[in-house]
Amino acid sequence: MNVDIIFKIAGIGILISVLHIILKQADKEEQAQMLTLAGVVVVLIMVVQLINQLYNMVRSVFRLF
Repeated sequence: MNVDIIFKIAGIGILISVLHIILKQADKEEQAQMLTLAGVVVVLIMVVQLINQLYNMVRSVFRLF
């Protein structure tokens, strides 16, 4: 199993959380929330691509063309 994707998702999560804290401290609550939402969307897109790869792999294993 490729663990690179797990590290990428964790890295994005850590970066977004640090930036959220910085923006919240600077009284930029709305921008912090938008940044968090953008991070969730990026990670969701990555997960959807992985699910698509899994689906294609299952189709090819069972020859369900």
